[in-house]
Amino acid sequence: MHFLHDIALAIALYATLINAGPAKILIFSATAGFRHDMIPTAIGVLKEKGPSINVDFDSTEDASMFTDDNLKKYDALLFLATTGDVLPNDKSFQRYLNAGGNFIGVHSASDALRNSKTYANEIGSLFYNHPILQTFVVDVLESTHPSVAGLPSPWPVQDEPYNFVSDPRSLGAKVVLVADESTYVDNNKSTTQGTPHPLAWYQEKGAGVQSGGVAGRSFYTSLGHLNESWNDKLFQKHILGAITWTLQSNTTKVSNASASVGNGSPLSPSTTAKGPVQSNAPSSGSKLESTLTSMLLIIFFTFISTSAYS
Repeated sequence: MHFLHDIALAIALYATLINAGPAKILIFSATAGFRHDMIPTAIGVLKEKGPSINVDFDSTEDASMFTDDNLKKYDALLFLATTGDVLPNDKSFQRYLNAGGNFIGVHSASDALRNSKTYANEIGSLFYNHPILQTFVVDVLESTHPSVAGLPSPWPVQDEPYNFVSDPRSLGAKVVLVADESTYVDNNKSTTQGTPHPLAWYQEKGAGVQSGGVAGRSFYTSLGHLNESWNDKLFQKHILGAITWTLQSNTTKVSNASASVGNGSPLSPSTTAKGPVQSNAPSSGSKLESTLTSMLLIIFFTFISTSAYS
């Protein structure tokens, strides 16, 4: 009887361990306007670096994947260089945010869903325009924030110094990167984005959540235009730090077992370039095999241990 009791305890412990898996993030990179050629590079870098921050990334450009059942599997949604009206129905997106889901926007994600107030609030501000691609200086604010910790300040970058239609600070966002406007040429700057010139910011509680909802975290960076940016160690430090911070919201299952969304089983990988979901997680078959093997080993060693002391 002691043997059976020990087996039950071992299996229960194992079940707890396998449920405490890595965070899950869905990368959404659909475009209905300008399309950046860095998108495949960015997805590749994120999936390659994911294990270093304990994150499994799935990627899709299929808006039909935005259903309640699919989104609840993710600890965060990452809109990567999206443009235009790529999400005709944002109701599931709204419900995901209301349930504590986290949001990350990168580069031209601020030029998507311009008619959605939910989206505009969640990302913090929308794209206005930008001058030509050029090298300019970025200054770091809040140097201890994970998204900018370890970055030089001043930080010379080659990118597009985005202008925005509004000041994200008006929604409560905290700006972590600003542009030094004296270091580049721009003859059509925004007069409504506030000063200093915001380039990256975070919201402890995303402003896209409706009254009564559980607000997760939101982070946005306007950097990342070039393929070279995504292969740059400093930019990688910036984006991976931002993701790490966003996932520490305590509103999804990766950090809160009682949360409504996050840390679920991965969706089945797709074989199409723009199909439903492409995943860097192990297949369900390999996961099942690994699970069964581990359970058998637990039972075996529990039996040996019990026999030795009986």
